[in-house]
Amino acid sequence: MTKTNKLLTVLASVATVGLLASCANAGTTSGSDAPAAGEPMIIGTTDKVVSLDPAGAWDLGSATLHNQVYRWLLTSEPGDTQPVPDLAETAEFTSDTEFTVTMKDGLTFANGNPLTASDVKFSFDRMVAIADANGPSQLLSDLKKVTVDGDSTVVFELSSPNNILWPQLLTSPAAIIVDEDTFPADALADDNAIVKANAFDGQFTISTYEKNSLLTLQKNETYNGILDQAATPSLVMKYYSDDNNLKLDLQQGNIDVVYRTLGPTAVADLEKDDALAVHTGPGGEMRYIVFNFDIAPFGNKLPDADPAKALAVRQAVADLIDREPIADQVFKGTYAPAYTQVPSGLDGSTDALKRLYGDGNGGPDVAKATKRLADAGVSTPVALNLQYNTDHYGSSSSEEYAAIKEQLDSSGLFAIDLQSTEWTQYVTDSETDYPAYQLGWFSDFPDTDNYINVWYGTPEFPSILGAHTENPELNALIEKERVTADPDERTKVMEQAQEIAASYLPTIPLFQGSDIVIAKKSIQGIDSALDASLRFRFAALSQG
Repeated sequence: MTKTNKLLTVLASVATVGLLASCANAGTTSGSDAPAAGEPMIIGTTDKVVSLDPAGAWDLGSATLHNQVYRWLLTSEPGDTQPVPDLAETAEFTSDTEFTVTMKDGLTFANGNPLTASDVKFSFDRMVAIADANGPSQLLSDLKKVTVDGDSTVVFELSSPNNILWPQLLTSPAAIIVDEDTFPADALADDNAIVKANAFDGQFTISTYEKNSLLTLQKNETYNGILDQAATPSLVMKYYSDDNNLKLDLQQGNIDVVYRTLGPTAVADLEKDDALAVHTGPGGEMRYIVFNFDIAPFGNKLPDADPAKALAVRQAVADLIDREPIADQVFKGTYAPAYTQVPSGLDGSTDALKRLYGDGNGGPDVAKATKRLADAGVSTPVALNLQYNTDHYGSSSSEEYAAIKEQLDSSGLFAIDLQSTEWTQYVTDSETDYPAYQLGWFSDFPDTDNYINVWYGTPEFPSILGAHTENPELNALIEKERVTADPDERTKVMEQAQEIAASYLPTIPLFQGSDIVIAKKSIQGIDSALDASLRFRFAALSQG
């Protein structure tokens, strides 16, 4: 998820960065020390920001920052997942294919520019027009056209009648409203230009910005949305490339809060620290192995292309992976085994892979994998390049994928070549250059559809994995579930979709995790910040 430019580029001055750095290194005595009066709260993370421009980023690191500084027509209130009006005064279907929004009066961005229906149309039109490869534009695949009537009325014309997901989609990363006087209509905006223009309307603004190093969030005094104003006047975000340094800074009191990503061993160690508290929120994170159907063994673009053999290879991998010991030994119980694309707890989630692969009860079965490959005429061991990432998915990924390599190699059926790449490169190369690779998912909105639709796609709604992974029968089910109002019938359609996905395996679901935040005990509001919307809302945090 990358961005191009606007005209202006501005960096924080050396003096400002030095001042922030001194804040980020303040308080080196004990994790029990509360921040001194007037000092900003400091949040540490290893999760990188790809871009401040919503049209060019579709990753958790960027989304976490976007959630603090931008707004939507609809959002969810703390503790709930149902969309309710925010920038909108009213929002409703006015026909089977038209969703009409009336804007609140007197809305402005933090820079004083008016926020009107024109900005809404601009935001959606540019998201679709730019269609950045790293952006979330495909979430708007059902959108035909946006029209406005004056400054306050917006009409979304949809392709599908009765699209029950549209209100949820208006809370997604693709539906952030931006300032048409700041953002270019046909290109991505430069991060520093956005900051200089103060083109924000969320609970915070960004006052200083050094990308993926240090930034300052200031309470937006003009914020008047349905959420409360920020409980603390300023926050510093400090970005780490090494989670060992992140842990050490937390223990030494140099930072106040850690939100992504410390490994399970580090979390277990910090739980013993009397000065710190470990908070666990709703678990929407999923971890998968993804196969590139073009370049994985016997893939479509290889000289020995053979779909039947390619499928047998994917299925044999699924037969051999043993999730339980990895969940216990590597993740220390912070992740649980997952046997379908959809997190347990969401409507329609099944254990489709458990029944189809391995011993039928979640364990591995070497004999079954051996027979599967032999029946397809696949010579063993199969050479497979497997890519993973540590600075986005956490340092435990090294242990996770070392364990997976050991399980596959020890069967004698595979010869795994493990490779790791830094996230900024990984996110660019993963969909084109890696035969098999690690990928995680955090929902754009809390619905089963978001774990199926964007992954597997339809002709109108391309898969993030590429058209070569699509399946016509699955496509039809995805289209059906999006317009099925009856919840019981929709659940059945979701279950069928997961069964089909499990049978041809473009992905192998591995684990489901919880959101974990570790902080000084003096920091309040964390449990409110970790709400059911699956967004970590910094504005709820305060210093005790």
